[in-house]
Amino acid sequence: MGSWRCSLIVTLLSLLGCGDDPSSPAGTTATVRFVYEASTTTDPGVAAAFPGCVQGVSMTHIHAGWRGFVAVVMTAVGPDRWEITFSDVPVDEEQRIRVSDPNVCVLNPTGASTEGVFANGTLLVRVVDTPGSGVEPGLAFQVSADGTVRP
Repeated sequence: MGSWRCSLIVTLLSLLGCGDDPSSPAGTTATVRFVYEASTTTDPGVAAAFPGCVQGVSMTHIHAGWRGFVAVVMTAVGPDRWEITFSDVPVDEEQRIRVSDPNVCVLNPTGASTEGVFANGTLLVRVVDTPGSGVEPGLAFQVSADGTVRP
């Protein structure tokens, strides 16, 4: 193999090893359990009145900013509670999430919910903008290394 190819491969491999952000030392994440208090079944009346929104939301899910706002389906726990736990939440920085619930289509054309969302037992109350189908309402918080959440 030519020396330029070897140099290119070495350079690419060294870049792969530089994926850690030097401004984020090891141990700067915390575990956060999100609880969303809402029905775990879709209201047939909402589905009939807002079919496009309900189909678009599909299952109740969360969008986490530190994960690029990719949708992650939440787990139904009983008739009125959704949960999900993330163990990679960056600490001491503002984080943003958006919960999407088909039942909220009656209040918001994208199903974004800003009520009844808890992070490690703390009610999230600070409404912020998040990216989605345009700008959608979400919630902000900070978490400490010990898991304490500040809304």
